[in-house]
Amino acid sequence: MKLKQVFFTVLISALTSMAIVWGFGSYFKTSNTYGGQQAGIVPSNYKYTGLTEGDQPLGGAPDFIQPAQAATPTVVHIKTKTNAKQVTNSLPRTQRNPFSDLLDDDMFNQFFGQRNGVIPEQRASGSGVIISEDGFIVTNNHVVQQADEIMVTLSNKKTYKAKVVGSDPAYDIAVIKIEASALPYLIYGNSDDVKVGQWVLAIGYPLNLETTVTAGIISAKARSLGLNRDKNGSPANAVESFIQTDAAVNSGNSGGALVNTDGKLIGINSAIASPTGYYSGYSYAIPVNIVKKVVDDIIKFGTVQRAYLGIEYANASDMSDEEKKSRGIPANVYGIYVQNATADGGAAAAGIKKGDIIKTINGVSVTSGAEMQEQVSRYKPGDKVTVNYIRNEKEMSSVITLKNKSGNYDVVKAEATVDALGADLVTLDAKKAKEFGVTGGVIVKKIKDGVLNDQTRMKDGFIILKVNDKNIASLEELKQAVSDKKSVTISGFYPGYEGLYEYPVSLEKNDE
Repeated sequence: MKLKQVFFTVLISALTSMAIVWGFGSYFKTSNTYGGQQAGIVPSNYKYTGLTEGDQPLGGAPDFIQPAQAATPTVVHIKTKTNAKQVTNSLPRTQRNPFSDLLDDDMFNQFFGQRNGVIPEQRASGSGVIISEDGFIVTNNHVVQQADEIMVTLSNKKTYKAKVVGSDPAYDIAVIKIEASALPYLIYGNSDDVKVGQWVLAIGYPLNLETTVTAGIISAKARSLGLNRDKNGSPANAVESFIQTDAAVNSGNSGGALVNTDGKLIGINSAIASPTGYYSGYSYAIPVNIVKKVVDDIIKFGTVQRAYLGIEYANASDMSDEEKKSRGIPANVYGIYVQNATADGGAAAAGIKKGDIIKTINGVSVTSGAEMQEQVSRYKPGDKVTVNYIRNEKEMSSVITLKNKSGNYDVVKAEATVDALGADLVTLDAKKAKEFGVTGGVIVKKIKDGVLNDQTRMKDGFIILKVNDKNIASLEELKQAVSDKKSVTISGFYPGYEGLYEYPVSLEKNDE
């Protein structure tokens, strides 16, 4: 009897345990362990991503070995040197002033107002990316600006002297060149294809270290930080539409590569957001589709061919409902609000008016000034773009022929501005340069009618060494340095006289 009781007790216990296990499993089969979610249900934001239930789990380890191997040999270390210089704004004087027996030069200058100053030698470093087998390298303008000497070291430790082909601070892009051949180079990707959440690599030479590779994801696109300035120091015409990533970038990474997992260039690392000056979460890269166009212009024309829509604008997405209502903009409409279409601009010629809201450019949605700048910056004067916009709540479309800043379709050439100086200019030959103890320059052989005659007291025989503190070694470099600028400061010396003399001149009349 006791045996039967034990048997039935064990049997009932086993059946009860099985029922509990079955019920527990059934419950969690139909109800996810995370509240508010159900197994087998895919939310709408996943429907078009290609991710379905049964795919590999998110967070699987990506493999960066191949893209790193492809890109690392193409990223170079750039070291710059800016020579110490003594600056004076005085007119030419003889080597010995008449009061030198009574006062030393410094005391004489204090009494008679000659402004002297010594700027010490400066050294800096950054990164660059080889974009052609014959030695063209793209980097940031701020890496090489004002440098008297640029040295480039490849990943194989070979070092070359580089020269600046051209640069544009509005984009913060510069092209330099080394004399070499059969170099590895990075293939351009397509920054339009970049997606938020995509894995990327940042490659450069941070903190004077050797080649360094870091990884992160794209965290945002079309960021504008207000960092860039155009050639005249104004932020109004600067172009910023940064790719934001969380790949670690530090001082020295500037000009280096942002690479996708296919090993293609999608951006040039340019800035970090940090209260300390060191990486603390976000870094910013110039999209490669902007870089390609700027580089191409610099190599072909010596300067960037900048196109404009010809509008003054505001972002409708930044407006409050009250602001939208006061301007007659529907609350659910976002885009670029046209505050004014300049009379000689391409937009006005195509029928765009104040109050229109631009939605797309060549089919690409634009909801911010940065996105609009990114699209327009890919074109040159004379190119046509299709603009879709809203007027009085109706969708409309126009084809705009883009113009340059002066309101025409002309290609800007470096020669145009240098001719306005009004002088016979010749590159200083190497023998004379050596005698004078300089690396190069431009001789002002004869001053004629023009800017130099009208605005300065410069004399024939002056030797130009710098423009806006940028070293000038040849007439070609002078043409590039003054191209498309409204004002410059020309620095140089007179053979037989002391000091470096500066002449600020305005070129604005020739830029309109």
